[in-house]
Amino acid sequence: MLVWVKERYGNPAIYITENGAAFFDPPTADGGRIQDPLRVAYLREHIRALHAALMAGVDLRGYFAWSLLDNFEWSLGYSKRFGIVHVDFATQKRTLKDSARFYAEVIASRGGAVA
Repeated sequence: MLVWVKERYGNPAIYITENGAAFFDPPTADGGRIQDPLRVAYLREHIRALHAALMAGVDLRGYFAWSLLDNFEWSLGYSKRFGIVHVDFATQKRTLKDSARFYAEVIASRGGAVA
């Protein structure tokens, strides 16, 4: 899609401001950890596609994972989780999910963690 936009519209600057997916995540942290392998795989594949688009000359200037925190979602309520940080709705305690740790590695390695 990004290469198509480049070719069709003269390579405008692109910022992806919301990229993520809703998955069922465990309702509570297990030993201080929330495993969300589907979200990690989703982010990994999308970030790989971003890298391929950059290599194809797309003027991609920013990427933001959606969403930082679990929250109430207008069409699904609390039935699925969206964030890379788990929120215990009863206590408001925040726990980094595996996807947050993965995304932090991607940022720290300037994309090298995706390979």
